[in-house]
Amino acid sequence: MELIYIIIGVAGLTLGFVIDRLLLKKSIDKRIKGAEEKKKLIIKEAKINADNIKKDRILEAKEKFLKLKTEFEEEANRKKNQIISNENKLKQRESSLSKQIEQNKRAEAEMESMKENLSAQMEIVKKRKEEFDKLKKQQVDILEKVSNLTAEEAKSQLVEALKDEARTDATAHIKEILEEAKMTATKEAKKVVLQTIQRTATEHAIENCVSIFNIESDDIKGKIIGREGRNIRALESVTGVEIIVDDTPEAIVISGFDPVRREIARLSLHRLVQDGRIHPARIEEVVAKTTKNIEEEIVEIGERTVIDLGIHGLHPELIKMVGRMRFRSSYGQNLLQHSREVAKLCATLASELGLNAKLAKRAGLLHDIGKVWPEEPETPHAILGMELAKKHKENAEVCNAIGAHHDEIEMTSMISPIVQACDAISGSRPGARREIMESYIKRLKELEGLALGFEGVNKCYAIQAGRELRVLVDADHVTDKEAGDLSFNISQKIEKDMQYPGQIKVTVIRETRAIAFAK
Repeated sequence: MELIYIIIGVAGLTLGFVIDRLLLKKSIDKRIKGAEEKKKLIIKEAKINADNIKKDRILEAKEKFLKLKTEFEEEANRKKNQIISNENKLKQRESSLSKQIEQNKRAEAEMESMKENLSAQMEIVKKRKEEFDKLKKQQVDILEKVSNLTAEEAKSQLVEALKDEARTDATAHIKEILEEAKMTATKEAKKVVLQTIQRTATEHAIENCVSIFNIESDDIKGKIIGREGRNIRALESVTGVEIIVDDTPEAIVISGFDPVRREIARLSLHRLVQDGRIHPARIEEVVAKTTKNIEEEIVEIGERTVIDLGIHGLHPELIKMVGRMRFRSSYGQNLLQHSREVAKLCATLASELGLNAKLAKRAGLLHDIGKVWPEEPETPHAILGMELAKKHKENAEVCNAIGAHHDEIEMTSMISPIVQACDAISGSRPGARREIMESYIKRLKELEGLALGFEGVNKCYAIQAGRELRVLVDADHVTDKEAGDLSFNISQKIEKDMQYPGQIKVTVIRETRAIAFAK
């Protein structure tokens, strides 16, 4: 029984295996058939795509061929037209050359005929000249017989008589001219000078020692002063001027004899007030930046001045010195305005006298250039200005006019007395100058220079009209004890070497700063 079951099981397994194989074969055959049909379909699509690509390529090739053909035809037509144009030009040139050759031949023929005519005329003139010489000789022989004198003797007697007569007439005319010149010379000279002054009308602005800084409200004064006055002290220390904050509404007074320092302080205050951040560190930063900007402004002022006056080819260093004149005064008169006025007067006067107006204007602008030399040596400013002009290769007449306008050297050109006269005209205008101002500024500069001669002194500022001297020292080289000794030594030196009214307060400022960086 069990054997039968085993046989049936084996038979069933065998039958199942056979059926499975048949089904698998049928499935495989079906897949193969589907794959073949798909293959045929892919091949058919590939052929269709290939045909389409082929057609596209053929169309593109045809279009490209047509385009190249069109371009070639256009280029060929252009070259053909150019060749035709060149041929026409050549024909025109040939025709013009042939015409010119014909004209030259005609001109040569005319020249030959003119030469022949000229030769004939020369022969006629020669014959007539010979006849004239013979006739003249006959007349001279007749006159010699009548006067019993030769032609040379008669000529010499006539010349001597004419000389005496001419000498007498000339002497009389010279006397008349000299008398007339003496009568009119002074009148004409005054007329020229007056016309020159009238044509050069300028404002008579005198330099002061204070500048007014306007503010919008009095609340800003408190910010400028700072806690316990630290802001205003920092500003006065770095600028070297005195800041006066009083009861004047909406105004702060900046006092100082040096216009550059006043301008730096004014611009720094303007920037600080606009920024709103006012403290010692910010003040030092703004003042340093403003000082740099002032140097750039000096160059700009010099360039603008020479352009306004029409002066060209001036050396850059001389242009910079012209700009510095804006911040320098001479006896209370602004030096740049004075120099511009002298330049215009020189140009006008030189043109009235028929001299080189451009050269005179150049000399007038540069005549006080020695006053703005920063080192301020003992050499007179006229000689120093002449040396600077020579160094920067200025014209010899300009150099002589600069050096001779105060009679330090001899005048060698006509421009020199013109510059001297125009300098006197500008300086002698009513109200143009104040003699006391120049001596005052000179005394303050001497006071600062005296303190700067001591070792360890970095900066020195004379403020309060010279009644106080603030000395800033280097903390690394001067101790607190040495600072006290330094103030005493400076005061003793002032008492010994200078003359001044009242008393001078010497304040030595020593500041120590410790700086570290967190990284």
